[in-house]
Amino acid sequence: MDFGVENSRETSDSRESGTADLEMTAEAQRPTWSGRLEFILSTVGYAVGLGNVWRFPYLCYNSGGGAFLIPYLTMVLVCGIPLLFMEFTVGQYTRLGPVHAFAKICPLLKGVGLATVVISFVFCTYYNVLMSWALYYLFNSFGMETLPWKSCNNTWNAVGNCSSGFPGNDTHLQSASQQFFENRLLEKTRGIEELGGLRWELFGCLVFAWVIVYLCIFKGVKSTGKVVYFTAVFPYFILFALLINNVQLPGAKNGILYFVTPVWSKLFEVKVWLNAAAQVFNSLGIAFGSMISMASYNKFNNNILRDALIVSVANSFTSILAGFVIFSAVGYMSHIHNLPVDNIATDGAGLVFVVYPEVLSTMPVFQLWAPLFFIMLLCLGVDSQFATVEVAVTYIKDEFGVKVLPFLKREELLVLAVCFVCFVLGIPHITKGGIYVFQLMDHYTAVVSLVFLAFFEVVAICWIFGIPRISLMIRRMLGKSPNIYFRVCWLLLCPMLVLCILVSSIIQYTPPHYGKYEYPVWAEWVGWGVSLVSIVWIPFGAIQEIYNNKGSLLQRLKTAMTPTIDLNVMAHLPEKQNLDNLASEKLLSSVPPLTH
Repeated sequence: MDFGVENSRETSDSRESGTADLEMTAEAQRPTWSGRLEFILSTVGYAVGLGNVWRFPYLCYNSGGGAFLIPYLTMVLVCGIPLLFMEFTVGQYTRLGPVHAFAKICPLLKGVGLATVVISFVFCTYYNVLMSWALYYLFNSFGMETLPWKSCNNTWNAVGNCSSGFPGNDTHLQSASQQFFENRLLEKTRGIEELGGLRWELFGCLVFAWVIVYLCIFKGVKSTGKVVYFTAVFPYFILFALLINNVQLPGAKNGILYFVTPVWSKLFEVKVWLNAAAQVFNSLGIAFGSMISMASYNKFNNNILRDALIVSVANSFTSILAGFVIFSAVGYMSHIHNLPVDNIATDGAGLVFVVYPEVLSTMPVFQLWAPLFFIMLLCLGVDSQFATVEVAVTYIKDEFGVKVLPFLKREELLVLAVCFVCFVLGIPHITKGGIYVFQLMDHYTAVVSLVFLAFFEVVAICWIFGIPRISLMIRRMLGKSPNIYFRVCWLLLCPMLVLCILVSSIIQYTPPHYGKYEYPVWAEWVGWGVSLVSIVWIPFGAIQEIYNNKGSLLQRLKTAMTPTIDLNVMAHLPEKQNLDNLASEKLLSSVPPLTH
């Protein structure tokens, strides 16, 4: 089992000189973003995804309304911005993907890097299924006098229990929109035991979705950097247009008030604070490896502190904006059907593929708003999708580039191969029972695995690698060390918060379910197997590293915790900045010696 890092440490001098040579080689060969704006738009596009639209608004109103913004923004400050800044630092300084970056920073936990690649790979096999659903809805939005999910007069409707609006408390009824989603789009079976045949229309949509992703990344950062000028910016035009339209609809005010009215008692519930931390963590994409991969294509002295602030603020602003858009529409629907807002509000895929399509079908000029809404979903999703695919591509280039690229001749073929494998692995999700596979994969990947992985990432960087070394890396790149705020967050607040989320996730663990359907035991075991596919590399990597080192167990462990990265790299910086750094080192002597 090879994690792609040389374990022999003959002498400290040979190790440091070899590392320096590798750093200079990476600097010479690795492509960079054409401009700073491309990196910012790419990271904003990755962070701002479907979760901002379908999870944050529901979480906000369900956790205290306007009062939830206090724990949410607090967690952005003490957890989101510092951890994002940390990942940008690791990627930009090492100029490597997460696997090789962690192997240099903390050899003992080098498996964290490979785990991030695996979890990103698993994630992108099923995330693009959402894009196929959005494409299906988009194609069904064109050229019709009424949207097909508005009425019960269709072949897929179960007329006896179909309601042309929201059924409210009549649990035996389903809305026409719900039946379109389940009976037409999915052709849903009774459970994961009955996968049924392929949904060929969704198969075509999934092919189309992967073609879009491939065209976005086939030239690496050169093509991605151009695509994000549209995909990262266009959703904001649609969100603002929808908001302007929605606030003019009857009942919109009630929906917005329901969203923002503070319930101050919620602030005394620990669960609300943990939900806020988890939302910030998941929304920014910490521990997926994508931020490290994208930052590795930066120039060495790019201002990553500014970029981390921009990405975090843009992500939070989008979540709040989406909340106003969604709940103004939900208020409108509650007015039309004379139902309480909480009978309509929901979270997850149901919000954007059931509730909001129902809203669109009743809007004036729905022929315009429906296509624009689903194009917005595509833009939000495709940014996140190609960023996770890029993690796998970056790893293959860093680890096997010398062997693979001569065989494939062109880098474009490598990207094509990765996209094709992900596409094939995504096919089970577009069977008639695919929604159950999708829900199972999402539960054990995005909920269970990610929290474990994030904890070990924070331990590896913040505690084992250490705050002094992180500060020195930042000083080498930016010319100044991070202030006390970041150092305290890295040393205490971030690790403690991630640990609290981990413990809370274990205590509050619930088996996966889809609506009222409970998964069989064998499916849960399959889900745990999916989780272990990524997590298992962390102990495997630690065992391999300790086994390959020499000396007693304590000596091997000490060696495994010794970073191999060169922290004296100065050649990347402009001459003036080098002189400034040399002069400032006397003033920053609080950082202890880092040689071993």
